[in-house]
Amino acid sequence: MAYKGSCHCGRVAFELDAEIGDVHDCNCSMCRRRGGLLAFFPSEALALRTPEDVAGTYRFNKHHIAHRFCPDCGIAPYSEGVDPRTGAKTAAVNVRCLDGVDLSTLKVVPVDGASF
Repeated sequence: MAYKGSCHCGRVAFELDAEIGDVHDCNCSMCRRRGGLLAFFPSEALALRTPEDVAGTYRFNKHHIAHRFCPDCGIAPYSEGVDPRTGAKTAAVNVRCLDGVDLSTLKVVPVDGASF
């Protein structure tokens, strides 16, 4: 399945070629404030439609994840990291930033990121 996604103003845009499975509702200090619903994919599933340097990057805690955001509207549509179990590059996509996704049909899994 192919999806188009972006920040609110469209400055940071991408395409996702993957099926959305479970989505994670994390309670860590970042996710709790941001309010995103994250789904994880191999990094190859995410293709940027705008230059990579358009997005800002924020890292916190152990600095393992690059949280990408739009410096104009402030929306954080995706993050990039490495799966600690396999070493594979991954993308965490905020499914709220994808066009045409019916959020009511997704299985939302609570994640206790605040305890890590």
